[in-house]
Amino acid sequence: MGWPLTTHVLCEARGCSEDQDLELAFRRICGGDNFSGLELPFDPVICDKKSNAIGLQLADLIARPIGTRQLHPLQPNRAWQVIEQKLDKDRTGRYLGYGLKCFP
Repeated sequence: MGWPLTTHVLCEARGCSEDQDLELAFRRICGGDNFSGLELPFDPVICDKKSNAIGLQLADLIARPIGTRQLHPLQPNRAWQVIEQKLDKDRTGRYLGYGLKCFP
């Protein structure tokens, strides 16, 4: 399926090997190796940390509480409690797989 536009997704650089692994996984998922089997119109852009992009700062604030929740669900996590309220949910109130998708 061809998409008319491509959305660039900014990812903060971590190191040559990590960046290559991230790009490979990203392109694999967007290439159709995902839950729907569809190709997705996203293109990763690896940004140097020095760019200090506002979107990356916001992602940093949100990513850690989400990751902590996934890895240690019983650990107290006040930031997660705020984020959870803002996630899109299905009609039964579930966000996992709907407003929050976790990939390996």
